[in-house]
Amino acid sequence: MKLPWFSKAVFFLLKPRFMTKNLFLTLTLALLCSLQVDAQKMKPIFNGKNLSNWDVYIGSALKGFENEKTLATPESVFSIVEQDGEQLLHIAGNVNASIATKKAYKNYHLRIEFKWGEKVYTTRNSGLLYHSYGPFGVGIDTWMSSIEFQLMHDNLGDAYMMADTYAEIPVVASGSDQVYQTGKSPLPFGNEQEGGKIARKDQDREKKIGEWNTLDLYCIGQKAIHVVNGVKVMECQNTCKLVDGIPQPLNKGKIQLQSEGAELYIRKAAIKKIKSFPEGL
Repeated sequence: MKLPWFSKAVFFLLKPRFMTKNLFLTLTLALLCSLQVDAQKMKPIFNGKNLSNWDVYIGSALKGFENEKTLATPESVFSIVEQDGEQLLHIAGNVNASIATKKAYKNYHLRIEFKWGEKVYTTRNSGLLYHSYGPFGVGIDTWMSSIEFQLMHDNLGDAYMMADTYAEIPVVASGSDQVYQTGKSPLPFGNEQEGGKIARKDQDREKKIGEWNTLDLYCIGQKAIHVVNGVKVMECQNTCKLVDGIPQPLNKGKIQLQSEGAELYIRKAAIKKIKSFPEGL
């Protein structure tokens, strides 16, 4: 590893003639560790200029807004805009549509910041879809099979099994809902599964409309954790895809973002590989 100039200067000042051998070794290891951490910083998944590393699919029309689908183009639904000196991804929300990474990801921490815009067509709804696979259009005539980190207003953090996906989630019944609760026995979720297709987050951590929300998604193996504004709200275990109704392991996939009823903005979308979940999750 090539060290920057300031690191060489630090090593010069930390030569053994100035201190004990043990202290020198300790500080040297600390410096090397800090450099390694820097090398593992999160990498943006948007290049800030265009959407060349993403695929776009225009899907079904929103009820009552069929004309919007007729006029929709990939460039009008998903675009890079400048706001307050920052380059943001603008999602129009006027039609059901997907923007998906060309690359599949496995064992990662993804962080995305989003806020709602002013325009609402049906309801403030969108989603971060992970472990996406297969063709567009199998989920509500628009999206790939995937597991959804729900962005819908008032439901931020829920888990939804899109098309042919499956997960086991520890929940408790609350009226007609199944609500995530740590330590409870997991129920299967997905098509024709006991838990249904939706598991509700255990608490509301969404900020006021117009403010930025920070989402952290941690995926390792067949386990995924949803974190909203620093608080864990959902855990999906034994993530799978359903093949002829039989669960088969699903531990990687593309990342999709939804246009689904309202305008929103995305900033600071970044990812890095991880080997373990953060302590406390």
